Amino acid sequence: MPVPVSPLDGILVADFSRVLAGPLAAATLADLGATVIKVERPGGGDDTRAWGPPFVDGTAAYFDAANRSKQGITLDLGDPEDAAAARELARRADILVENFRPGALARHGLDAATLLDANPGLIHCSITGFGGDSDLPGYDFVVQAVGGLMSITGAPDGEPHKAGVALVDVLTAKDAVTAILAALRHRDRTGQGQHVEVNLLSTLLGSLANQAGGYLATGRPPRAMGNQHPSIAPYETLRCGPDGTGLLAVACGNDGQFRALAQALEAGPLATDPRFATNPERVRHRPELVAALEAALAERDAAHWQRRLVAVGVPCGPVNDLAGAFALAGELGLEPVAEVGPGRVPQVRSPLRFSATPVRPPAAPPRLGEHNAAVRAWLAGPADRPAPTPATPDATPHDTDTAPESTEVTR
Repeated sequence: MPVPVSPLDGILVADFSRVLAGPLAAATLADLGATVIKVERPGGGDDTRAWGPPFVDGTAAYFDAANRSKQGITLDLGDPEDAAAARELARRADILVENFRPGALARHGLDAATLLDANPGLIHCSITGFGGDSDLPGYDFVVQAVGGLMSITGAPDGEPHKAGVALVDVLTAKDAVTAILAALRHRDRTGQGQHVEVNLLSTLLGSLANQAGGYLATGRPPRAMGNQHPSIAPYETLRCGPDGTGLLAVACGNDGQFRALAQALEAGPLATDPRFATNPERVRHRPELVAALEAALAERDAAHWQRRLVAVGVPCGPVNDLAGAFALAGELGLEPVAEVGPGRVPQVRSPLRFSATPVRPPAAPPRLGEHNAAVRAWLAGPADRPAPTPATPDATPHDTDTAPESTEVTR
């Protein structure tokens, strides 16, 4: 029986990006079966190699989280020979991912117009902070601030808060992959590559969903509401147990679920109370509703109520830390963690599942310059030879050169 191939088997990706949005997009393409060659500057490499703690075997776990299954090569774009090697890599690639500041790559003949002229089938994906010709540096935290996300995150009367992960970078990576796959589909039909662009600010605004919709409908900016939802109740954390220290996330998305909640709490009259009978009324009378629900929940702990509410179809769950989250995924058979070798940071398994074209199991992220000899030899040889794979690292020491040129990027 033939071994099933992954969706992007045979696709070559040149990853000229660094930090998170671009590298994570390229790593997702590697999950889908593409061969990904990551280009880093000599000496320090990707900024995130130094973003720790934690460090494992000298490399930051942050770097490993976004660079699985890639080959690593160091190129100094200020050196004519290395710049030529970079252009040759781009000429052979199906996809190029980069997050340089606008105009920076043109100095090296690596801008989209030049590369598409040499390689008309190339999908050149540019990731910027603010789109267009803006040279504002795009860091996730700053975009969360200026893009409005922090204004709707946190306690109602507290300081605005960022999300607990670089969420805009992650969402931008997903937008980049969507754009790249759509461009590949167009190339399948026409043979024509193209330049695709995503930026962090537009991704954030497009991800604000109902909050953006509410603002556009009313002209009133939404505000931070803690764990409450602006349009649904109860859809928040509720205190449980005699001492009120337990927390249960409860999400009643319709009136039927609320009636089931009231019955399970032995507080059936709440479902017929005019203040709570419909969702708009529950939102309008949220303080009274929460007080009534927490009075009933005080009878038992959160674990008891979770079992009881799930049994009657009420969406709810505890507020887990990451240990609890990974444990839950394991209990559900999702196999969330993949080992990538002794002494290496395990990887989060791809969430994608295919019945016919499986996701590729992750391989360890590259050491700095790990595949220099193999990739350089391939670039110097005939273009019809297949690219080397991550399973064939060099036996030479890792790159330790000092970079003579700083490459400016944005995320």
